[in-house]
Amino acid sequence: MRNMNLKGLILAAGLGTRLRPITSLRPKPTISVANKSLIHYAIDDLVDAGVGEIGIVVSHETIEHIQLAVEGYREARYTFVLQDPPKGLAHAVDVSREFLGDSPFVMYLGDNLFEHGITPFTDTFRAHPEAAAVLALVRVEDPRAFGVAVIEEGQITRLVEKPADPPSNLAVAGVYVFDSSILDAIDGLEPGARGEYQITDAIARLIERGGTVLPQEVTGWWKDTGKPEDILDANRLELLSRRRSIEGSVEDAQLVGDVVVMPGAVVRRSTVFGPALIGPDALVEDAYVGPFTSLGDGVQLVNAEVEYAVVGARSAIRNVNARIQGSLIGEDVTIAGTTSRPSTHRMIVGDMSEIDLQQ
Repeated sequence: MRNMNLKGLILAAGLGTRLRPITSLRPKPTISVANKSLIHYAIDDLVDAGVGEIGIVVSHETIEHIQLAVEGYREARYTFVLQDPPKGLAHAVDVSREFLGDSPFVMYLGDNLFEHGITPFTDTFRAHPEAAAVLALVRVEDPRAFGVAVIEEGQITRLVEKPADPPSNLAVAGVYVFDSSILDAIDGLEPGARGEYQITDAIARLIERGGTVLPQEVTGWWKDTGKPEDILDANRLELLSRRRSIEGSVEDAQLVGDVVVMPGAVVRRSTVFGPALIGPDALVEDAYVGPFTSLGDGVQLVNAEVEYAVVGARSAIRNVNARIQGSLIGEDVTIAGTTSRPSTHRMIVGDMSEIDLQQ
């Protein structure tokens, strides 16, 4: 009977260039969705699946931010593995050999979100001792941007990376469960066109060598949060699961639907339509907060309107007549003052920015 004590491996070395300027000063896994960082979602999923020893693959650019983000979070043991420069998913596993040893493990892409966690994938792996791997699969409308799986007789028999003519609509999502044989399959891999070592190539070797690779379809929603619009949609999906909870102070305000007001927050002379999340110690005064909006810790929204937006911790939006809509605003941002058109603004604003809209 093989060792079923799974380790976790979170990949957090990437620079998140598609999310700039939000990721100009901090790595993508520390970006918040519904006021919780992406890497905390990954850790929660791993711990809830019975994984207590977690390796986090980082680069020189991301290590300090990631260490601060996970320090003291949940009852897990963390090991940081340096991958610099990042050269693909298989390379991330390769540099993690010392941490992994001969243990089976869950590889979790640090920018992915799963509505129902990852327990179905780890349960399938534990229930099938013969399996070399279990892959999370999701049905997508256009599989051409993903690795695509072909299933025959209940097993994955082929993987095709970003095919022009997809053989199925089953895309590989951001969670893989492996036994230690994946390390042998990575040995001697050739890099792809972009100089990266593809995990799909290693899985193909597993299959060629007779390894059993099992599929497990994702239930509920799944999000790859690679772009600003993905963060906003993930925030929308997370807020849909929240129920009305008022722990802060509400003064002469109208709260409609599933609005969450965290401790220390103050909502004064304002209207808030849920689902919406007002973070701890935030101030909403003479303002409007529309559906699918998260305001982070200590945010100040005064004489302004936001809707379908994510506003990072300690940011301030004051005296903005035009509604801010469909926007992703980083931490410690200041946006102040305008008396002119247009009637809405859409913004992607990086951390520690200052925008003066006055004319």
